[in-house]
Order: sequence, then C-alpha cells, then structure tokens
Amino acid sequence: MNDIQWELLFDPVLAIESLPYVLEGIWYTLLISIVSMLGGLVIGFFLALARTSPLKILHWPARLYISFMRGVPILVILFLLYFALPVIGIQFTAVQAALIGFTINSAAYIAEVFRSALASVDKGQWESSTALGLTYWQTMRRIILPQSVRIAVPPLSNVYLDLIKASSLAAMITVPEIFHKARIIGGREYDLLTLLILVALIYWAICSVMTVLQNYLEKRYADYL
Repeated sequence: MNDIQWELLFDPVLAIESLPYVLEGIWYTLLISIVSMLGGLVIGFFLALARTSPLKILHWPARLYISFMRGVPILVILFLLYFALPVIGIQFTAVQAALIGFTINSAAYIAEVFRSALASVDKGQWESSTALGLTYWQTMRRIILPQSVRIAVPPLSNVYLDLIKASSLAAMITVPEIFHKARIIGGREYDLLTLLILVALIYWAICSVMTVLQNYLEKRYADYL
C-alpha cells in the first residue's frame, strides 16, 4: 500500500481548478436529459396505447419500433443521426442530433413502463367506467392514469437517471457536456483519471438530487391516492 502513488490516482488541486470549466457542460447534460425525458414521455405514452391496441395496424408498428430502439445501442443512433443522415441531405447540429436520438430511444423504454403500469390497473374498472357512460379518454384521465402514474413513477425515475448518465455519450458527437469538457482538460493535463473521478462525482451528485425528487413524487402520489 505504501508504494501506491496516490497523486497519480487523483489530483485534488487539478480537480478543484477544473471544476468550474467542467460544470459549464452541466447545462447541456440537463438540457439533453430533461427535454429527452419530456419528449419520451409524450411519445412513449402513445406508443404504449398503440402497443396495447387490438388493432394490428397500431400494435405491430409500435411493437417493432420498441423492439428496434431497445435493441440498438444509443451511440449507434447518435452516429446515424449526426454522421450518416448528412449523406442523404439531412443535417442536424450535434445538440439537435442528441436531443432527437435520446428522445426516440427513451420513448421505447418509457412505452414499456406505461404499458405495464396501465396493465396493472384492474380491468373491472374499465368495465365499471363503461357502465357509467364514461368515454375511453374520460376513463383514462379520471380513473386509469392516476393509479398507473403512481406505479410508473419509480421505473420512470430510473429511465431518467439512465438518461442523465447516458447523456455523456453525446460527447462522442462533440456536444460540450460534462464528459466532453472533462476529456479536453484530461488530455491537456495528461491526467484523465482525475477528471474521470471528478465527472463520476458530479454525475453521482446529480443523480442523488433526482433520487430525492423521486422519493417525493412517490410519497405525493401515495398520499393522493
């Protein structure tokens, strides 16, 4: 243990000096994760409805989309959007490609969360709503969604935490987020390890805050119901 050169593992002076520059990328990290989550929630909800629809014209395209997006690495999707599409005349900026890529990818996972949450609500409640004369959307809004949202909050929170961490892959298409900033300093100072540890601590802090919010939402919906 005495032979370990701890200064080569982590340089606290470099970490402190680099922190302001690295944190400049946090806005891109939050932008990508928040916008992609919100977009994924909208697309994922309608995908879930199509996935559970008895109509094959809705069911099978939704199922194929979900299968494809869950089976293809997000990095491949980002590369296709940013590097491949310009070949056919479709050009996105790095940030646009990241937002689109993470949105369409997260929508597939969110759709499965919604599908399982909706399926967990007793079918008898649908039948009772029909007997009361409620329409499909009235039943969904007033009865089914309030119950399914509480069930969906924990897995949706996990999807968002994964989005925060996966946003670091946007650095591969030059989005100047946290990891991209850290790579620049690490390469310049020849001390990538210190910057990687610093980035790990920053992501841990962000995810810890999100976990507190998750616990609050779970309690809020439990009290509401």
